[in-house]
Formats: sequence, structure tokens, C-alpha cells
Amino acid sequence: MEGARARPLAAAPAQTAGTVRDLRGRVARGPRRLSFAAGDIVVVSGLPGGGKSTLIKRAAPGGAIDSQDVRERWERRMPAALPYAVYRPLVRASHYWTLWRELRSGASLVVHDCGTQSWVRALLAASARRRGRRLHLLLLDATPEEALAGQAARGRGVSAYAFARHRAAVTGLLSAAESGHAPSGCATTTLLDRPAAANLTEITFTP
Repeated sequence: MEGARARPLAAAPAQTAGTVRDLRGRVARGPRRLSFAAGDIVVVSGLPGGGKSTLIKRAAPGGAIDSQDVRERWERRMPAALPYAVYRPLVRASHYWTLWRELRSGASLVVHDCGTQSWVRALLAASARRRGRRLHLLLLDATPEEALAGQAARGRGVSAYAFARHRAAVTGLLSAAESGHAPSGCATTTLLDRPAAANLTEITFTP
């Protein structure tokens, strides 16, 4: 609003190993900034269409590795009539090459990937441990209906089989977190529903 005084961002309290924080339903009291230690890795997971890329673009612009960005770059280079399935292996290879290169640099990272798959989290967790840092999970809890609506809004969806596979994996992650256990390899887990994710404006890394 014009003339309104800007309010400082509310920083989240420091997180300790094994912490599970549930920010769902806490828009009014939830943090607008999440802060992690420099060199740590944050992986953003959830259902396809659940708002992961939107969150990353808003809260970590220019400082994230987003598999969706890689796909869009390849789509611009390919004939419109060519099905994505044909060049999907190239997209995945390009994404993982970029991710591997950044992991080796030791930089702080925000990663949007198939973090619902345990081998991806294991890779990221191992990389963080090698440099004496930690892996954190931001898990977006969107309903299947919200996720499917998100896919429709962006004009791109996934197959029913792939969606069911992601849904099962996300359900498992949510169940573990709701029981107070961070998923294997994750030092901390933060649960966000869509309103809480929309309230989050910054992901930072501090010394």
C-alpha cells in the first residue's frame, strides 16, 4: 500500500538437528524468512503442481537449481511437436550435471528436484556431510486437487502413473514428519501448506 511503512521480515528461529516444524495453518504467525547455515543444502519437495517452483522463484531467485527451469530451456530448443518423453533423458542429464557441479563447489544451495525419491536425498545428504554441512527439507503439503489445479494453470501435467507415484512418496514423507521424525538424511524438516508457502518471501544462508 502506498505510504505504508515497510515491516522487517520475521526471521525463523535457528533449527537444531532432527527438528520438525509444522507451519501449516500459521500464516499470521509463520515466518516470512527461513534462515540456514552457509553451505547447507535445502531441498524443496512436494506434489507436481504443488507450488515448488513458485516458492523457489519468489524466495530464492537466482540462487536455486530448479529442474523445471532446465526442462523449459530444452523445450524452447526443441520442435513444439516433439513429445517431452523423447528428450526427457537429456533434460535429466543436464539437470544432474548442473547439480553435481554446484555440489562440488561447496556453495549454499536450494534444490527443486525429485526429493521424494530417497536416492536423491541420500546424494544431497552425503554431499552436505562431506563438507560438514546439513541437508534441510521444505515439504509442501498441497492436496491432490490443488496440485492438479497447479498443473492445469501452468499448462503442463504429469501422467496419472507418475502423479500416483509422487503422491505415495509425499504421503510417506508427511507421515514421517507428522510423527516427529525427519526423513532419513534430513537434519530438519519444515512443513508448509500453500498459504504458509505463499507467506514465505526469503530463504537465506548466514555464516
